[in-house]
Amino acid sequence: MTSPSRRVRVLFDETAIARRNEELAQEILATQPRDLLVVAVLKGSFMFAADLLRALHRAGLSPQVEFVHLSSYRTATVSSGQVEILRDVESEVKGRDVLLVDDILESGRTIVFAKDLLMARGAKRVMTAVLLEKPGKRAVTIDADFVGFTCPDVFVVGYGMDVAHAFRQLPFVGLVDYESSEPDLFGGT
Repeated sequence: MTSPSRRVRVLFDETAIARRNEELAQEILATQPRDLLVVAVLKGSFMFAADLLRALHRAGLSPQVEFVHLSSYRTATVSSGQVEILRDVESEVKGRDVLLVDDILESGRTIVFAKDLLMARGAKRVMTAVLLEKPGKRAVTIDADFVGFTCPDVFVVGYGMDVAHAFRQLPFVGLVDYESSEPDLFGGT
């Protein structure tokens, strides 16, 4: 079976992402975080978190870095609604300012789950930073403290985000076009 020809259209390019990361670092710096712990939600946020951490360094911050691996998608393109901890934070969060970094705020379930978990463990403050926000998709009430871009209601890939483990390596955020008669895996547009 031949796979469909796939082309990725750029939605947010490298230059726009880099510029926005520098702006986000300044916005975060303005909150005067103390004993900052950055917790990146894996896997999708890894590129955003790395670039944001470098921007935070250039802004004069020296956060500790941790990772949590949460999933509500597995191999699907639609959230199951159930968040699972696949890898937990190892550092102490009690009494610290925490910056929770995720790739996309859509239903909100994952970031609310992670924020509640960190607050229950005694974090002084948990701020949230997301690269992309889809405001019309919320299943829970949450607004990110720091948002890179507002995203249209389309399935995006690149800059750490994937579909079935493909396209994470792209240095931009884009939309996959399938040029075949196969069904649309991305829910339309």
